[in-house]
Amino acid sequence: MEMTRRNFLSAGAGAMALSLGPAFAGTTGIGGPAFGSSWRAALPDAIRSEAVRKLVASIVTEVNQAMSPYLEQSELSVFNRTETLDWQRCSEPLALVAEHALEMSWFTGGAFDPTIGPVVNRFGFGPIHGAQVRPEDLSVSSNGLRKQTVGLTLDLCGIAKGYALDRIMDGLPSVGVEAALIELGGEVRTLGHHPDGRPWQVGIERPDAAQGEMAHIVAPGKMALATSGTGRQNISLGQAGVSHLIDPRTGRPVDAVPASVSVLAETAMRADGLATALMVMGMERGAAFAEAHAIPALFARLDSDGCREIMTGGFDAYVSA
Repeated sequence: MEMTRRNFLSAGAGAMALSLGPAFAGTTGIGGPAFGSSWRAALPDAIRSEAVRKLVASIVTEVNQAMSPYLEQSELSVFNRTETLDWQRCSEPLALVAEHALEMSWFTGGAFDPTIGPVVNRFGFGPIHGAQVRPEDLSVSSNGLRKQTVGLTLDLCGIAKGYALDRIMDGLPSVGVEAALIELGGEVRTLGHHPDGRPWQVGIERPDAAQGEMAHIVAPGKMALATSGTGRQNISLGQAGVSHLIDPRTGRPVDAVPASVSVLAETAMRADGLATALMVMGMERGAAFAEAHAIPALFARLDSDGCREIMTGGFDAYVSA
């Protein structure tokens, strides 16, 4: 599907920037489609992988039905089409993620914007139509959403993948899993340790490297790891490129020069949103923001003399190679 974001929720370039690497002795690799992208897991050999598949499928379906802008009857799509300014009831997951999105918008000074969908659509990357409004025009309660401006729409593509991954990780113990590494559309979380006793590890690619060529090996431990970037998800327009990431301050795509931001946070939902926001801020402003707020992040950008990197907030403590 030319000139669109991936079918749903894969707004970041994490899928191109993270690698689980080959399976190691004592582990089994499984995976499948999710949100227009994919999920992958490394599990100890003794784990019943079918139970994990069912868990992932159930949560992916639930999140799609609540938050997909591509499903006509999802809760989010119905909300976006409705013109009333009255409260509209919604599920607890949709309210929770929408509330987190508003908090992320406030925290990042608007670099993360859950109402940006119509602007994204005008550049060919999404299905959402509506008015260009402000996050402040959306109200959220524990079980409801309300527009303060007709035409307001909600776009959670930059954060809902992370929420889904958090739900999956929370559910693993219920299916007998005490150790796992799971990647969902570019977001990664781990549980326990690799069967050989060492920490789980994941590779991060340079934004200008061939796919599969790792720049760093990271052991995230209890932290979630998310990556957003430009490079492989751009539209080519002649010799120029248009990034899928939109800067809410300008209403224009960010610079399409190959670049990426990898973020560690307590939850995948937070890491997902922060990676998008820091990428929109740009390398210098984003790194300054991350350092000021003690956010562990790795910024990489292709300059004329090669790939430049900045690590903030103690990210280097998680790098093993």
